[in-house]
Amino acid sequence: MTGARRRDTGPSWTGDGERATLTGFLDHLRDAIAAKATGVPEPQVRTAGVPSGTNLLGLVKHLTHVERFYFLGEPITDLRRTLRPRRDETADGLLAAYRETIAEANEVIAGWTDLSLPAPRPGGRGAAPPRRWVLVHLIEETGRHAGHADILREQIDGATGR
Repeated sequence: MTGARRRDTGPSWTGDGERATLTGFLDHLRDAIAAKATGVPEPQVRTAGVPSGTNLLGLVKHLTHVERFYFLGEPITDLRRTLRPRRDETADGLLAAYRETIAEANEVIAGWTDLSLPAPRPGGRGAAPPRRWVLVHLIEETGRHAGHADILREQIDGATGR
Protein backbone atom coordinates (compact mmCIF):
# COMPACT_ATOMS: atom_id res chain seq x y z
CA MET A 1 0.00 0.00 0.00
CA THR A 2 3.02 2.27 -0.34
CA GLY A 3 1.98 5.82 -1.12
CA ALA A 4 -1.74 4.93 -1.27
CA ARG A 5 -4.04 7.86 -0.65
CA ARG A 6 -7.66 7.48 0.42
CA ARG A 7 -10.28 10.11 -0.38
CA ASP A 8 -11.46 12.00 2.68
CA THR A 9 -15.11 12.94 2.37
CA GLY A 10 -15.29 14.65 5.75
CA PRO A 11 -18.06 14.42 8.33
CA SER A 12 -21.68 14.70 7.31
CA TRP A 13 -23.08 18.22 7.35
CA THR A 14 -26.66 17.05 7.29
CA GLY A 15 -26.84 16.30 11.03
CA ASP A 16 -29.68 17.92 12.90
CA GLY A 17 -28.48 20.15 15.71
CA GLU A 18 -25.33 21.07 17.56
CA ARG A 19 -24.82 17.74 19.29
CA ALA A 20 -25.13 15.82 16.01
CA THR A 21 -22.66 18.16 14.29
CA LEU A 22 -20.09 17.88 17.08
CA THR A 23 -20.48 14.11 17.30
CA GLY A 24 -20.18 13.86 13.51
CA PHE A 25 -16.82 15.64 13.56
CA LEU A 26 -15.64 13.53 16.50
CA ASP A 27 -16.69 10.28 14.82
CA HIS A 28 -14.90 11.35 11.62
CA LEU A 29 -11.66 11.85 13.55
CA ARG A 30 -12.12 8.64 15.55
CA ASP A 31 -12.44 6.73 12.27
CA ALA A 32 -9.24 8.36 11.01
CA ILE A 33 -7.30 7.26 14.10
CA ALA A 34 -8.55 3.67 13.84
CA ALA A 35 -7.82 3.55 10.09
CA LYS A 36 -4.23 4.68 10.60
CA ALA A 37 -3.53 1.88 13.10
CA THR A 38 -5.42 -0.85 11.24
CA GLY A 39 -3.35 -3.32 9.27
CA VAL A 40 0.04 -2.07 10.46
CA PRO A 41 2.22 -5.07 11.30
CA GLU A 42 4.19 -5.65 14.47
CA PRO A 43 6.50 -4.16 15.56
CA GLN A 44 5.86 -1.04 13.45
CA VAL A 45 2.43 -0.38 15.00
CA ARG A 46 4.09 0.13 18.39
CA THR A 47 7.46 1.49 17.27
CA ALA A 48 8.13 5.12 18.15
CA GLY A 49 8.35 7.33 15.09
CA VAL A 50 9.69 10.37 16.94
CA PRO A 51 12.03 10.94 19.90
CA SER A 52 9.10 11.47 22.30
CA GLY A 53 8.13 7.80 21.85
CA THR A 54 4.81 8.46 20.10
CA ASN A 55 3.52 5.40 18.22
CA LEU A 56 0.27 4.41 16.52
CA LEU A 57 -0.83 1.86 19.10
CA GLY A 58 -0.05 4.25 21.94
CA LEU A 59 -2.27 6.90 20.36
CA VAL A 60 -5.18 4.45 20.18
CA LYS A 61 -4.66 3.39 23.79
CA HIS A 62 -4.37 7.00 24.96
CA LEU A 63 -7.53 8.14 23.20
CA THR A 64 -9.43 5.18 24.65
CA HIS A 65 -8.48 6.28 28.17
CA VAL A 66 -9.25 9.94 27.45
CA GLU A 67 -12.71 9.08 26.09
CA ARG A 68 -13.43 6.89 29.10
CA PHE A 69 -12.38 9.75 31.40
CA TYR A 70 -14.43 12.50 29.77
CA PHE A 71 -17.52 10.61 28.64
CA LEU A 72 -17.75 7.73 31.10
CA GLY A 73 -16.28 9.38 34.19
CA GLU A 74 -13.48 6.81 34.68
CA PRO A 75 -10.28 8.01 36.35
CA ILE A 76 -6.85 8.04 34.73
CA THR A 77 -4.15 7.32 37.29
CA ASP A 78 -1.10 7.79 35.03
CA LEU A 79 -1.61 9.79 31.83
CA ARG A 80 1.86 8.97 30.47
CA ARG A 81 1.16 5.25 30.75
CA THR A 82 -1.86 5.60 28.49
CA LEU A 83 0.55 6.39 25.64
CA ARG A 84 2.60 3.22 26.10
CA PRO A 85 1.07 -0.10 25.04
CA ARG A 86 2.21 -3.09 27.09
CA ARG A 87 3.81 -6.04 25.31
CA ASP A 88 0.69 -8.16 25.93
CA GLU A 89 -1.62 -5.55 24.36
CA THR A 90 -2.27 -6.26 20.69
CA ALA A 91 -3.33 -3.93 17.92
CA ASP A 92 -6.55 -5.91 17.45
CA GLY A 93 -7.31 -5.80 21.17
CA LEU A 94 -6.62 -2.09 21.60
CA LEU A 95 -8.56 -1.19 18.45
CA ALA A 96 -11.52 -3.28 19.67
CA ALA A 97 -11.37 -1.53 23.05
CA TYR A 98 -11.28 1.86 21.30
CA ARG A 99 -14.31 1.01 19.18
CA GLU A 100 -16.19 -0.33 22.21
CA THR A 101 -15.38 2.83 24.15
CA ILE A 102 -16.60 4.97 21.24
CA ALA A 103 -19.90 3.05 21.19
CA GLU A 104 -20.33 3.50 24.96
CA ALA A 105 -19.42 7.18 24.76
CA ASN A 106 -21.85 7.76 21.89
CA GLU A 107 -24.64 6.20 23.96
CA VAL A 108 -23.88 8.68 26.74
CA ILE A 109 -23.69 11.60 24.29
CA ALA A 110 -27.00 10.60 22.68
CA GLY A 111 -28.68 11.25 26.03
CA TRP A 112 -27.25 14.76 26.33
CA THR A 113 -30.12 17.12 25.57
CA ASP A 114 -28.48 20.15 27.22
CA LEU A 115 -24.80 20.68 26.36
CA SER A 116 -24.42 23.37 29.02
CA LEU A 117 -24.82 20.82 31.85
CA PRO A 118 -21.74 19.28 33.50
CA ALA A 119 -20.17 16.23 31.89
CA PRO A 120 -19.36 13.06 33.87
CA ARG A 121 -16.37 13.50 36.16
CA PRO A 122 -14.47 11.09 38.41
CA GLY A 123 -14.71 11.96 42.09
CA GLY A 124 -12.09 14.25 43.57
CA ARG A 125 -11.25 15.96 40.27
CA GLY A 126 -12.92 19.31 40.88
CA ALA A 127 -15.81 20.82 39.01
CA ALA A 128 -16.85 19.10 35.79
CA PRO A 129 -16.68 21.12 32.57
CA PRO A 130 -19.81 21.59 30.47
CA ARG A 131 -20.68 18.84 28.00
CA ARG A 132 -20.16 21.23 25.05
CA TRP A 133 -16.59 21.91 26.21
CA VAL A 134 -15.93 18.17 26.51
CA LEU A 135 -17.15 17.50 22.97
CA VAL A 136 -15.05 20.32 21.52
CA HIS A 137 -12.04 19.28 23.60
CA LEU A 138 -12.29 15.69 22.36
CA ILE A 139 -12.53 16.92 18.77
CA GLU A 140 -9.36 18.95 19.35
CA GLU A 141 -7.53 16.13 21.15
CA THR A 142 -8.50 13.47 18.62
CA GLY A 143 -7.72 15.79 15.69
CA ARG A 144 -4.26 16.59 17.05
CA HIS A 145 -3.50 12.90 17.50
CA ALA A 146 -4.94 12.07 14.07
CA GLY A 147 -2.31 14.41 12.64
CA HIS A 148 0.36 12.57 14.61
CA ALA A 149 -1.00 9.27 13.30
CA ASP A 150 -0.89 10.57 9.72
CA ILE A 151 2.80 11.31 10.04
CA LEU A 152 3.63 8.04 11.81
CA ARG A 153 1.77 5.97 9.22
CA GLU A 154 3.48 7.77 6.35
CA GLN A 155 6.85 7.02 7.96
CA ILE A 156 5.94 3.33 8.24
CA ASP A 157 4.67 2.54 4.75
CA GLY A 158 4.09 5.76 2.85
CA ALA A 159 0.28 5.66 3.25
CA THR A 160 -1.20 9.16 3.30
CA GLY A 161 -4.70 10.54 3.66
CA ARG A 162 -7.51 8.97 5.61
